[in-house]
Amino acid sequence: MVMVLIVMASTGQALAHAALIKTDPVDGAVMAQAPARFSLTFSEPVSPLVLTLGTPDGTPVALTSFRLSDQTVEIDNPRLLKSGTHVLSWRVISADGHPVGGSLLFSIGAPSEPPAVSEAIDWPLRSAIWIGKVLLYAGLFLGIGGAFTLAWLAGDGRAGRRFVAGAILCGLVAAPLSLGFQGLDALGAPLSHLAQPVIWRTGLGTSFGWTVLIALIALGLGLLSLAGPRVAARPFALAGLASVGVALAASGHASAAEPQWLTRPLVFVHGVGIAFWAGALVPLGLALKRQEPGAVKFLRRFSWAILPVVALLAAAGMVLAVIQVQTPSALIDTAYGRLLLLKLGLLVFLFTLAALNRWKLTALAEAGATEVQRRLTRSVGVEVLIVLAIFGVASGWRFTPPPRALSLAAAEPVSVHIHALQAIADLSITPGHAGPVAASMIIMTGDFGPLDAKEVTLVLSKPDSGIEPLKRAATKPSDGSWHVDNLIVPVPGRWMVRIDILVSDFEMVKIEAPIDIRP
Repeated sequence: MVMVLIVMASTGQALAHAALIKTDPVDGAVMAQAPARFSLTFSEPVSPLVLTLGTPDGTPVALTSFRLSDQTVEIDNPRLLKSGTHVLSWRVISADGHPVGGSLLFSIGAPSEPPAVSEAIDWPLRSAIWIGKVLLYAGLFLGIGGAFTLAWLAGDGRAGRRFVAGAILCGLVAAPLSLGFQGLDALGAPLSHLAQPVIWRTGLGTSFGWTVLIALIALGLGLLSLAGPRVAARPFALAGLASVGVALAASGHASAAEPQWLTRPLVFVHGVGIAFWAGALVPLGLALKRQEPGAVKFLRRFSWAILPVVALLAAAGMVLAVIQVQTPSALIDTAYGRLLLLKLGLLVFLFTLAALNRWKLTALAEAGATEVQRRLTRSVGVEVLIVLAIFGVASGWRFTPPPRALSLAAAEPVSVHIHALQAIADLSITPGHAGPVAASMIIMTGDFGPLDAKEVTLVLSKPDSGIEPLKRAATKPSDGSWHVDNLIVPVPGRWMVRIDILVSDFEMVKIEAPIDIRP
């Protein structure tokens, strides 16, 4: 668990699936006059939660007038801005239900001391989210999975019944609390605001709200299978187990990945498989420990069923991991990948232990060897501890975007609009990360008229990195825009882009602006 917290701490600011790929104005821009509107373009559609403009005197202005256009949020400027540096802060919800926020600076006239923007991580809230997630997993997997085991595999055995009921009750408490924590995180509010109605409305309005609602239904079905009549236990338990898969498929990084016709069913299978396996461990271990009359038959049923379940569970997990990580290097280079490696290490240990139990101890235990049954009980106890550790690692994914989302954002172009009295240029660099790129420029006169330039040259410079300016002549194909192909941007960061426009043999216009190249 300590390793999980260390990896969580290394992720920095809480990020999510969506990534910002373009802003207007660009971060750090200095403009002669205030823009009529702002725009934020993300790697996927988002829903704005909080949009704020910080003025040079430190006064925050809520931005409430905005429009959504595909992946872009267009925000109206509500007031006449004074000279100085402003901060546009944003917080949005992405498709997987996770919030993401950030800010950008721009100046009107001359830059000034920017308003203070707090980027401190709310560790009490982050810890509460993580604990809530672990407890919710315990309720879904150990509780509902345990109820299914008692109804379908344990026969008349009652070992582990109290534990299963306790795990379900734990989930019933954790589910609504997790919804409140989601609302707090979405709005960037502290734990002390948990009782405010807007917090709960916001949490319920995200895709995670569906996960919580379906999870509560699943937990209720699990309780009914324990407390209701024996004849209804099996259908209630089966419906509860299926609801676990549906709840997990309703939100999260994996279920929001494309193609969703594949990822959502895989998440369903993965969730149901985990609940079946993890939920059986405690009832089975206690039945063997107490040497209940039906313990051997219980063990035989579980041993027969677990092999196809684990095969499906592993296959679904492997496909989801490939979709999310994409490249082997991302296992080391990203916090998501490092958490995955930690989970895989625990799974290797768990699978090895389970295989030893299945092939070395199960047959002897079924034959009635008492000492072997005790060894198997201890081994099952260790499996439960490993499963809890895996829950902790999986809960850490709540705070990191998958490499898939980062690579999608990196593949998007970066753009800048350069507006000067003599000329205007719209420049796009694709993809918007360091490495081989292509540049496209649309050139106009200062009053948006056509500009028939003789030559156009693109110059990229980054003096702070000791790199000589990259100077490339542009060509003009039939589409009317100017292009630079086979350009290599060696390092990420803020570059200064200059466009030299040869208007005539005697007139050269030079316009420039900063542009941010992603890693």
